[in-house]
Amino acid sequence: MTTVSSGAGMVADAVIPAPVELEPGEGVLDLVTVTIDAPDDVTARLAGELLATAGASVVPGGVLVTLTPDPAAGPEGSRNPERYTLTVTADGVTVAAPERAGLLHGVRTLRQLINARRLAVGSDEVGRGGTGAPLEVGAVVVRDEPRYPWRGLSLDVVRHWFGPADLRAVVDLVGSYKMNRLHLHLTDDQGWRLEIPSRPALTEKSSQGAVSGAAGGFLSADEYRELQEYAAEREIVIVPEIDVPGHVNAATHAYGELMPSGEPTDAYDGIEVGFSQLHLDLPDTEPFLRDVFTDVARMTLGPWMHFGADEVLTMQPDEFGGFIRLCQEIVTSAGKTPVAWQEAAGEATVLVRPGTVLQYWDPKPDPGPFLRAAEAGARFVMSPANRAYLDMKYTPEHPLGLAWAGFVELRDSYDWDPAAVIEGLPESAIEGVSAAMWTETILNRDDLFSMLLPRLAAVAEAAWSRPGSKDWESFRNRISVEAGAWRREGAAYHPTPQIDW
Repeated sequence: MTTVSSGAGMVADAVIPAPVELEPGEGVLDLVTVTIDAPDDVTARLAGELLATAGASVVPGGVLVTLTPDPAAGPEGSRNPERYTLTVTADGVTVAAPERAGLLHGVRTLRQLINARRLAVGSDEVGRGGTGAPLEVGAVVVRDEPRYPWRGLSLDVVRHWFGPADLRAVVDLVGSYKMNRLHLHLTDDQGWRLEIPSRPALTEKSSQGAVSGAAGGFLSADEYRELQEYAAEREIVIVPEIDVPGHVNAATHAYGELMPSGEPTDAYDGIEVGFSQLHLDLPDTEPFLRDVFTDVARMTLGPWMHFGADEVLTMQPDEFGGFIRLCQEIVTSAGKTPVAWQEAAGEATVLVRPGTVLQYWDPKPDPGPFLRAAEAGARFVMSPANRAYLDMKYTPEHPLGLAWAGFVELRDSYDWDPAAVIEGLPESAIEGVSAAMWTETILNRDDLFSMLLPRLAAVAEAAWSRPGSKDWESFRNRISVEAGAWRREGAAYHPTPQIDW
């Protein structure tokens, strides 16, 4: 239950995702200058950066913001490792949490409370810069924890290329709404976006292009590690995806031995799907998969590796099943937990191992295969295209996006329950939720952010907040408040008419 009132500077209209408990108090605290007391220098630096985006300055002698480890933090009785308690009084701020992730979540909530207060007192546009405008937060206690452990965004960097600077900006955006996974779709028909030391031709021959002749690119091994380290500091895990046995024209363009003819395929810059595939019976296929997956696993800091398995439209079921079993074996042998799109569940026969994570995207198929996969120990991440695919157009007239899954307005991304997506699936089998962004029509960072915002915040609330804490009218108010931060930071967003901006 979330407890709110009309006092304390709009705290009821501030926090996204909606917290478990929010209790406004009396009085306000001036946070023009702050001093961060944290368990380590990195956490202190990140907390300072988050508060700086709200306008605060970190200086000696400022108002004390204390981040403290505390196993008793969070909602009463909670054992969630990401729980936290944020306490603001007239004397200072304390964020308590058992682990570092919760400390950062508490500071992110504090940033939103400051943002709301700026709007409440009319200081959002003028800021601090020499104007003397107040920078305050109302007294409050927030006790909070996430509903699901996996709360993420899947981002396609193949159809159009987004480099390290853009990806760091996406990491920051994901973190701002307490999401903790960034799944990168790194390979497809149009290009290969990650250096593979054992297979250099993948980037030498297949990284340069993108859809409609746009410029390509790729992450070097060093850039990939640096991105992961940047994300890990912010308690976000990068999940790499190497998509097989379909969506592989970039691979077959680089290595002709993956084709029955022995000849490489032509480069491709269109947006059709389902026409390319690997061949299980070719002698070069399994060594290729072992080389690539082993290299990616060695380069990946997090515990998961996504092997695709979607939209393999030209392959017989027996061969497809052989690929699913082989990919799981290689990924597991390399020390990672396999992740795959929902097709890997199989049809009549369960193809997945216990612990494999299935990402559900197509809400039309019969639920039977997924229920059988869950009984066999599979885990599920919910990405229903008609709710969470944020590359879908907002409306028929919207200039960006596609519409094969329908039109996805803000309320569509908000009004759904992950536990009700697959009929009969026990909630205990659900690992979490992920939004998805495919980039056939997305050319640059402004395009990307305008499609993510405000809908990413809605999906974040579906992943974090308890069903009883969610309320559309409350969310409408909170997102209009949060937009003040987007404007201040220069982030592109879509001003949907569903919100009174």
